Amino acid sequence: MSIEVRNLSKRFGSFVALDNVNLDVPGGELVALLGPSGSGKTTLLRIIAGLEPADTGVIRFEGEDTTEQPVRERQVGFVFQHYALFRHMSVFENIAFGLRVRPRAVRPSEAEIRDTVMNLLRLVQLEALGKRRPSELSGGQRQRVALARALAVKPKVLLLDEPFGALDAKVRKELRRWLRRLHEEVHVTSVFVTHDQEEALEVSDRVVIMNEGRVEQSGTPEEVYERPATPFVYGFLGDVNLFHGRIERGLVKVGASELEAPPEWADARDQDAVAYVRTYDVELTPSSNGRSSIEATVRHVRAFGPVVRLELDRIDDGSSIEAHLPRAHYEQLAVGKGQRVFVSPTSVTVFAQSDGGKSARSA
Repeated sequence: MSIEVRNLSKRFGSFVALDNVNLDVPGGELVALLGPSGSGKTTLLRIIAGLEPADTGVIRFEGEDTTEQPVRERQVGFVFQHYALFRHMSVFENIAFGLRVRPRAVRPSEAEIRDTVMNLLRLVQLEALGKRRPSELSGGQRQRVALARALAVKPKVLLLDEPFGALDAKVRKELRRWLRRLHEEVHVTSVFVTHDQEEALEVSDRVVIMNEGRVEQSGTPEEVYERPATPFVYGFLGDVNLFHGRIERGLVKVGASELEAPPEWADARDQDAVAYVRTYDVELTPSSNGRSSIEATVRHVRAFGPVVRLELDRIDDGSSIEAHLPRAHYEQLAVGKGQRVFVSPTSVTVFAQSDGGKSARSA
């Protein structure tokens, strides 16, 4: 079941929640709506579900216009962040609820309801807990019950609003892997909202990055991370260092240093630019290796696990640089707090500021 969103806009008073959003969700895919708070992702999800009307625009399921259809007719399963389970019902009855409240003419028989619920309990690995109440379950188990309840009505589309937001980090990691496996088994078109970048990149087939009511970029996790289309996407996905300067003949002049820009910038003339460098795309050396080296002082070291994180202060302007080094490299470098080092970026993406940051090229 494919989803098409065309020219969708929504205002709440003077606040623009969605600004002419266009989006395609191919049938059978698991798509993440990723962005900071207030970016419009939950509003978009609720409009797709029919829980919120749009001001303008069209929603289509498999080519059929569903913009004015009520929630019941859209055949959407919705999973909320805080489970929304019925506390007075057992796990079994919570999952069966959507089937039992159907009109008598289309309501399954008791035997069919039981078979459906038991199959779903096995699917979500809770077959032994059908008689328990939600209060007797862990947070992760309750969220699996909520997913099973949404699947019980055999939705055309499954929508999830921050489904793991109320859970601790360890349970979140376990459940998002479980969700990926579940999706591969049931293969229903699914859209989930999250502000967790790692969650979106690990679980989804496609990531839609939103900012201020607009879609900044849509693509596979690899595409949006490796080839960010805008400064916002680059800065939002992962840890990054920003170096403000001017670009001239393929070099970004940053203070007393010069960073080599991609070949496409060879003809640039005296243009404001920002060089973006991932925290793991830097080399630290005890001495300068040329004009591309930026002198800095080690301010703080977090040496735990396989990656050592260093916070550094640039000598020329005092701004911060963060570097993530493999432990073996750090131990070989043998530097500590207060020592001077030279920072050399190994991969640089340059955004020109004169065009609103829309031109990006990577080295």
